[in-house]
Amino acid sequence: MQRNIMRITLVAISVAMLCMILVSTAWGHNDSSCSTAKAAGEWGYVYTGTLLLPTGAVPVAAVGRYTLDKEGNVSGTQTRTVAPGEAAEEVIKATGTVNSDCTATVTVSVYDQSGNLLRTAVLASVYVNNEREVRSLFKSLMLSNGTSIQAVVTLEAKKLFPED
Repeated sequence: MQRNIMRITLVAISVAMLCMILVSTAWGHNDSSCSTAKAAGEWGYVYTGTLLLPTGAVPVAAVGRYTLDKEGNVSGTQTRTVAPGEAAEEVIKATGTVNSDCTATVTVSVYDQSGNLLRTAVLASVYVNNEREVRSLFKSLMLSNGTSIQAVVTLEAKKLFPED
């Protein structure tokens, strides 16, 4: 009887230790790095800010959506307005890289509906909320004719389908 109690106790201790090891391994597995592949998906965004033109400061805003693939290619559309002015429908194409520390750099080319290049922007970004959101700042903005425009513009985007 005493042997059976000893065996049951040893088995119970062994099972408890195994469970503790498995749980600590699962809890210790914290994949806190980011990647372009993990950020891939469908995104919605808004950007707002100010263009600093020779004639003065002009507000700008846009809303749009884009698809980011696992290789860092972006395609999408946006509706943009620059005051005073009317809204314009535009096509965006971009390439970017998400670093393991969740920062990113993206080069975005913006085209009109006929496929004519309008401008190119370089954005500095950081992914947050487990790569479900991204915050960006325009580092540079250049018109298709080579004219550089000073801009203070920020962008916020959210993954449309975070479970994907």
